[in-house]
Amino acid sequence: MHSVGAMATTLTDTAGPARPGFIRQLGIDTWYALSGLPVATVAFAVLVTGFCAGAGLLVTLIGLPVLAATMYAARGFADVHRLALRRVVNRPSPRPRYLRSRPGDGWIRRTLTSLRDPQSWLDLIAGMFVDFPLAIVAFVVTVTWWAVAFAGLTDVFYEWAVPHGPDNHSLAWVLGFHDTLTNRVTLNTAVGVVFALTLVPVVRGVALMRAWASRGLLCGIAEMRQHIAGLEERTANLADRNRAAASAEADALRRLERDIHDGPQQRLVRLAMDLGRARAQMETDPEAARATIDEALGQTRETLDELRALSRGIAPPILTDRGLPSALAALAARSPVPVDLAVADDLGRLAPIVESTAYFVAAETLTNVAKHSAATAATVTVARGPDRLGIIVADNGMGGASVAKGHGLAGLADRVRAAGGTLAVFSPVGGPTEIRAEVPCA
Repeated sequence: MHSVGAMATTLTDTAGPARPGFIRQLGIDTWYALSGLPVATVAFAVLVTGFCAGAGLLVTLIGLPVLAATMYAARGFADVHRLALRRVVNRPSPRPRYLRSRPGDGWIRRTLTSLRDPQSWLDLIAGMFVDFPLAIVAFVVTVTWWAVAFAGLTDVFYEWAVPHGPDNHSLAWVLGFHDTLTNRVTLNTAVGVVFALTLVPVVRGVALMRAWASRGLLCGIAEMRQHIAGLEERTANLADRNRAAASAEADALRRLERDIHDGPQQRLVRLAMDLGRARAQMETDPEAARATIDEALGQTRETLDELRALSRGIAPPILTDRGLPSALAALAARSPVPVDLAVADDLGRLAPIVESTAYFVAAETLTNVAKHSAATAATVTVARGPDRLGIIVADNGMGGASVAKGHGLAGLADRVRAAGGTLAVFSPVGGPTEIRAEVPCA
């Protein structure tokens, strides 16, 4: 059994990781700028040398493997850069799918595979023309800002050790101030404070300048493919939801038709027959007619009770008027199996489709518990996460529930899926049974 607090914790577990603080981010950006220049220099030297050598040797077959090796080297440098980009831009840096040679290809075709891959050329361009100059700028700016900020803020501690001869003028003298110790310390400290205050945005700016320029070449195609795949998945999900909605609607209509045929319709037919018999008895046997009419009134009350029960299963007025907690409380009170209801205090009013879906899950499940599970107790737990509503219905019955077609829960699963949610059933033979539904509520 699950408490509301435990379920709410589960619903919030999918939140993304927190962004690093500015001190930690400053360290990441500084390391990215300082370590990037040596790596970019090596990459530039290797790629330029390999590309020029391969291009110059294209008149012979030797140029092809040299160019192919250069492409693979560019791919390796690109993979290293992608690992660093993730922490700088705080976003995933997906690795693109590279072309692969097919089994049975000869060495020339395998060699040409990397040369036919657009992403390999983008990796080469990034290493040769984009990342190297930006790495120089990022390195120089970062070192300058750190050095000036550190030197200015600590000037008061080592000013006494710096010699100042007649030809060794300080920044104060250059700016027209008297070259005294106080003026030197004051001016140098002020410059250090300015550079220290601007250190975070400046280092962040040059790191992002280099990172985003390279990321567009190294991850752009992969992100575009992921975006297209996401659109296709959402389209498929919408189509699946539409099919589920149609299936759930058809199932609900069939059940409603069956319930009306088996209950109110039969009673109305009998009521019509009783009224016809009472009319025939009015002149010959008034007492019998009165008894028949009394029986017809009883049939009318039972028919109204059945119609009210059917309407509560479709859209109970209490759900519309007072919300989900009150509707679930009324549902639990009517259940023949004792129900322990736990609803989060901060639930509030939700969208009509969310409330009706949650109510339908609880109503249908408790009906199945009463009819098929042989349970002696059940629990209904409802909690709200940042963007989802969770409903858990559990019982201590004999288990064996399933959402497979032909079982009673198949229509319930379609109803939940039509609302964009998910339904999971845990019901081993022998019990207990737990039905967990999650519905988007953002």
